[in-house]
Amino acid sequence: MRTIWLSLLFSSALAAFSGQSLAGETRARQILDRFEHANQWRDHVMVAAHRAGSMQAGKTLYAENSIAAVEGSIAMGAEIVEVDIRRSKDGEFVVMHDSWLDRTTTCKGEVVKRTLAELKTCKLVVEGTGAVTGETVSTLREMLKATRDRILINLDNKLEVGDLPGMIAVARDLGMAEQVIVKENLWNQDRITMVKAAMAAIGDGFEFMPIIADDAVRDAGFARTVGHTFSPRAIELINWRAGAETLTETGGPLFSMRMRAAAVRGNWHIWADTYAIANKPGGFLAGGRGDELAVQASLPREVWGFWADRGATIIQTDEPKAAIVWLTANGFRVPYANEARPAEPANTASIN
Repeated sequence: MRTIWLSLLFSSALAAFSGQSLAGETRARQILDRFEHANQWRDHVMVAAHRAGSMQAGKTLYAENSIAAVEGSIAMGAEIVEVDIRRSKDGEFVVMHDSWLDRTTTCKGEVVKRTLAELKTCKLVVEGTGAVTGETVSTLREMLKATRDRILINLDNKLEVGDLPGMIAVARDLGMAEQVIVKENLWNQDRITMVKAAMAAIGDGFEFMPIIADDAVRDAGFARTVGHTFSPRAIELINWRAGAETLTETGGPLFSMRMRAAAVRGNWHIWADTYAIANKPGGFLAGGRGDELAVQASLPREVWGFWADRGATIIQTDEPKAAIVWLTANGFRVPYANEARPAEPANTASIN
């Protein structure tokens, strides 16, 4: 009996010490620990804010891909922000989703045909309201600085695989490479070989996340091959929804028991997407179970709960605040050291 009590006492002391250690780490380091150790955190669903978290609440809160949106996502407790990277005419990496400026700024024309100085005259616009903000197009360097030690940043490369080394070079210059996640689509062995060569040329010190979609891949065996090749900490899985088909009941071929077993063996997160795509059916990347169903139809369990039940431990969403509140209230989130409970949104009743 004495041995058992001593063992329990030691375990408690170790847990307390670990908690103190984590409390002294940066927020980004705590998030990275969970990202790097998927099997230790299967009871926690991380939230990635799509386009920096600007799309929530009917696209009325922030301009997309803005530093203001990043600040909002950090404040609400998101673990990852996703931003889109393009180049200016003079070769600078800038943060912009579209190849044209018309939709999201006060300027017109193609991003690549303007110098950085010209892009800095373009004010970002809140799409849902048309409000012009005081913020201009950000460079990758500026966006990275805004996230330092606070959150992980997922760079969605709107250029070519060959542009990734330059992006990572910017992050390395700032001493921030470990906070960066880059991703590429994989669909066959030739593509695996090409991307592997590109990653090897860049070196290590950052996170690479493969993307697999079920229009080309329908077997968990491919994910195992990808896992053996890249040893990723997460794989983004897409369940396409075409036309007006009914909601998926299973998550499609990639969200199978075999895939979940492969994720556990490989110690990687299953990353699901619930964000909307313009002019596409609701839940286009999620078998119909997207943010529209969660928020507009007030059925969050059929979206965030559905994907969590099918093994997703990272969900990328246009509605990070609503997702975090619902996931927390329903036992899918484990607090971080010194973390305050996220504030309830004004329309709490509609997401329960």
